[in-house]
Amino acid sequence: MSMMDTVRAALGTLYTGKCDVIEHQKYLDGSITRYKEATVLTDQPCKLSFGSIPAADNADGGGAALTQVTKLFLPPGVNIKPGSKITVTQNGQTTAYSQSGQPAVYESHTEITLQLFKRWA
Repeated sequence: MSMMDTVRAALGTLYTGKCDVIEHQKYLDGSITRYKEATVLTDQPCKLSFGSIPAADNADGGGAALTQVTKLFLPPGVNIKPGSKITVTQNGQTTAYSQSGQPAVYESHTEITLQLFKRWA
C-alpha cells in the first residue's frame, strides 16, 4: 500500500456523512423546454466541516461579524457539476446545499465550499 493510499484510507474514516447530488436537467416536452430534478449520485460518503471567518463589511462600527463557512470533503475522483443541489445527512440532520465555488482538488481528497440551497438558478 502506497503512502497516498494510506492517507486516503485514513481520510475515509472521517467521512461520517452521506450526500446525494441532484442536477437540474433540461428536457423537451413536445416543443417546450422543461426542467426536472435528476439524482446523479446517492449515499456518497462525505464529511461536512463548519468554520467562520470575519465578515468583510464592518461599516456600522460594531464588533466584527462572523460568516459561517461550510465545506464538503469527498474522496478524490468524485465530480459534482456546478449548480448541483447537494443534500447532506450527517449527525442525524439533513440539509440541502449548493456549490458556491470551484472545487479544490487534491490527490487525497476534494473540498467544495457550500452555501445553503435557496432555489434553482
